[in-house]
Amino acid sequence: MIFRCISSLLLAAAFLGCQGQTKTSTMEQDSAKVNPLLCDPETGICEIPTTGESAAVQRVVSNNKPVQIVYFTDPICSSCWGIEPQLRRLKLEYGGDVEINYHMGGLLPDWSYNSGGISKPSDVAHHWDEVSQYYKMPIDGDVWLSDPLPSSYPPSIAFKAAQLQDKSKAIGFLRVLREMVFLQKKNITKWEHMEQAGLRAGLDTKQLKADYEGRAKDLFNEDLALGRKLGVRGFPTIFISNAAGESEMVYGFKPYTNFEAAIKKVYAGAAKTEYAKDWKNLFNTYPTLTLREFAELSETSFTQAEQLLTNLVNEQHTEMTSTKNGAIWSKR
Repeated sequence: MIFRCISSLLLAAAFLGCQGQTKTSTMEQDSAKVNPLLCDPETGICEIPTTGESAAVQRVVSNNKPVQIVYFTDPICSSCWGIEPQLRRLKLEYGGDVEINYHMGGLLPDWSYNSGGISKPSDVAHHWDEVSQYYKMPIDGDVWLSDPLPSSYPPSIAFKAAQLQDKSKAIGFLRVLREMVFLQKKNITKWEHMEQAGLRAGLDTKQLKADYEGRAKDLFNEDLALGRKLGVRGFPTIFISNAAGESEMVYGFKPYTNFEAAIKKVYAGAAKTEYAKDWKNLFNTYPTLTLREFAELSETSFTQAEQLLTNLVNEQHTEMTSTKNGAIWSKR
């Protein structure tokens, strides 16, 4: 079925959530002729017609930590990029009690449709630029003009291949892929870019390719099946559950307080850890940071964060990579 937004929107609206696309009935097609990259700008979420499946999530992962998060995402989901600051802070403050398990949702199978005024990749470029301004995260929509992606499935499968090697490195791999597509305008369906991302994440790229061409495809299909079973309607969808199977859902782009409240609701004993908020510690923890991420993690205003980052560049502690819609900083 075609994923659809919660409310009807004019094409000129900002398209801030992410949604997938699968086959649908004629009736559903008539009622939801929208593009899978469009969504409600107020909520940052997009929905599909309900499948009748229960959205209750069970304890489908290990019991290593008292709080388990099942996170459905996609490498090219702009609203998932938008919640990176919240997730990074969550890992720092609640990582002792919380385990995040990443699953791929299948945002863009291909371009074999014509709906919502979007019929080809170039139609998306302007909308991604608008998304960047809304989330205050750098996104350059020109990738859809210079080297458009035919699908989000290849990088999703590559992520599953990375998970087979190392779950932690796989998250780093996904981060590099997102920086490539959102900031560097690279078509991350091409193996050359996936290989480069693998090297930067510290993966064995020969094994990555072997798994990408083999077992990872089945694992990706298992993610899609799990999403259908849990009633996932769009991206990002985050289930937060405890050992008893009690679950809260954070759906779409939400502020950090929503994540924190959901964790405490399922596990009142969640311990909030204080972490060092100086620039050295932050860049040692996360090799690259956007302005919004640095402001969120250092708990400073955008103005203060930008001045600090400018000083760090001038003092040659960090490097800044600029795009037309923002920048990203990395430690020298």
